[in-house]
Amino acid sequence: MVSLLLAVFLLNVVTHLINTLGAATINELLPTPTAKDAHDSARLKKEVVRLKREMNAVSAQDEFARWAKLRRTHDKAVADYEKSCSSVQDTKAKFDKTANVLRWLGTNGMRYLLQFWFSRQALFWLPQGWVPGYVEWLLAFPRAPKGSISIQLWGIACASVISLASEAIVAMYVMVTKRPDMQPGKQEQEPQAFKSSGTATTAGVDKKEL
Repeated sequence: MVSLLLAVFLLNVVTHLINTLGAATINELLPTPTAKDAHDSARLKKEVVRLKREMNAVSAQDEFARWAKLRRTHDKAVADYEKSCSSVQDTKAKFDKTANVLRWLGTNGMRYLLQFWFSRQALFWLPQGWVPGYVEWLLAFPRAPKGSISIQLWGIACASVISLASEAIVAMYVMVTKRPDMQPGKQEQEPQAFKSSGTATTAGVDKKEL
C-alpha cells in the first residue's frame, strides 16, 4: 500500500507542476515535428525580405525587366512563405491537441482511474477511537471502510500539502533574491559641512577686510 500512497503523491506533484508551468509552456519545451518546417519558414521569410529590398532598390521605369523579374520571384517567395506558415500552424495545432489529451490522460485521467479502482480499499487505518465516528466517516468517504483513509481524501491531502509547500518555496525564493531597497531620507552631510565651512571662512575673510 506504500506504493499506492507514493503513486498518488507523485501524481499530484506532476499535476501541480503542469498547472503551475502551464500547458503552452510545456508544449514549447517538447520536441515537436514542426522544427524543420519552422526552420524552412524562417529561411523563406529572410528570402522575402531580401527580395523586397532588392526590388525597392531597382527603378520600375529605368530597369523594368529586372524589376519585373524580381517582382515575380518575390511574389512566389511570399506564396511559399504563407503556405509554409499555414502548414506549421496546422501541424502545431494538431500536436498541441494531442499533447493536451495525453497530458490529461496521464494526470487527471489516471487520478480518476485510481480513485475508481481503489475506492473501496483502505490506504491506511486510523487508531481505533482516535477521532469521532462522523470524522471517521468523512475520512473514509466515499466507499472506503470506516476507520480508514480513502484514496480520495489522501489525494486531497497531498494536493493541499503540495500547494502550501510550493507557496512557501516561492516566498522563500522571493525573500532571498529580493534586493534591499535604498534607504530614503539619507542626505549627504559632507557637502553641507564643506559648504558651512566655506561660508564661515568667507565670513572671516570679510571681517578681517573690514
